[in-house]
Amino acid sequence: METIEQKKLHILQHSLGLDKYGQGNQYRNHFCTGLETDDYDTCQTLVADGLMERREPSALTGGDYCFLVTPKGVDFVALNSPPPPKVTRGQQRYRKYRSMSDCFDSFLDFLYWDRQQQEKERVGY
Repeated sequence: METIEQKKLHILQHSLGLDKYGQGNQYRNHFCTGLETDDYDTCQTLVADGLMERREPSALTGGDYCFLVTPKGVDFVALNSPPPPKVTRGQQRYRKYRSMSDCFDSFLDFLYWDRQQQEKERVGY
C-alpha cells in the first residue's frame, strides 16, 4: 500500500515528467485531475503544503483542475526521490552497445570494438 508521502512524490514526479528516481528532463509541469479521483485529494494536500498551485477547470483541461508544481515542489522531488539502482559495468557496456547498435552486426562485434578502444585509451593513442 502506497503511503500519502509516496503518493505525493509520485504525483510531483509525474507532473514534471520524471521517473521514480526523480531523473529525466523536466519537460512538463502540470497534473490534471477531477474532483471524483483520489489524486484530487492528494493534489489539494500538495497545494496546502505549498508544493503545487491549483488552476480552475477549463476546456483545455477537459473540465478538470490543473495543478502546477512550485519551485518548492521541485526541491521536494530532488530531496525525497530515492537514489537509482547501481548499474554494473556489464549493464553500462550493454547500454553503450544499445546506443550504438546500428553500427554493429552483433553484440560480439561491439565487444571486440570496445576492447580495442579500451586498449587504445590504456596505451595512450
